[in-house]
Amino acid sequence: MTRDQLEHVIRASAAITKEYTFVIIGSQSLLGQFPGPHEVFTMSAEADIYPLDAPALADLIDTQIGEGSAFHDAFGYYAQGVGPETAILPRNWLLRVHRVQNDGTEGYLGLCLDVVDLFMSKAAAGRDKDRAFCMALFEYGYVQLDQVLGMVEHMPMEPDEQKRLRRTIQRWAQAVFTAR
Repeated sequence: MTRDQLEHVIRASAAITKEYTFVIIGSQSLLGQFPGPHEVFTMSAEADIYPLDAPALADLIDTQIGEGSAFHDAFGYYAQGVGPETAILPRNWLLRVHRVQNDGTEGYLGLCLDVVDLFMSKAAAGRDKDRAFCMALFEYGYVQLDQVLGMVEHMPMEPDEQKRLRRTIQRWAQAVFTAR
């Protein structure tokens, strides 16, 4: 997905829900802070999105412009309607979002996670695809180890979970930096 395509998803989500502000929480939220990222970060065809003030309307987004919809067939990308509970995010993440609001969104507002918050949500999820994404963020210099380790204490997790997360992040970084 490209930045223009994300703007289209925001615009289409607004038309469907009649809402104004949307949160983009998946990997494509990177496009808010980095409109032209390395091509490895544009491989996904989906944007995880929900209306900030009416998260329950995410189901409507998913039905109308989600995977397998006429929108997906026509454009080759789609929105996945999700809820705020989909991602575990550091405290105060909403204070660090990057705004996507322009003619391409027809003035509607997309709030994209800061890259460090995005990294932390992916690291907390810990799936294979999340590990690969986080390691690529290290590899291409989008995040630094000290940045993300400093954010661990702000994750809404028990101390033992934070300790495990810190070790996982260090292991991923070591794998990337020793491969160079």
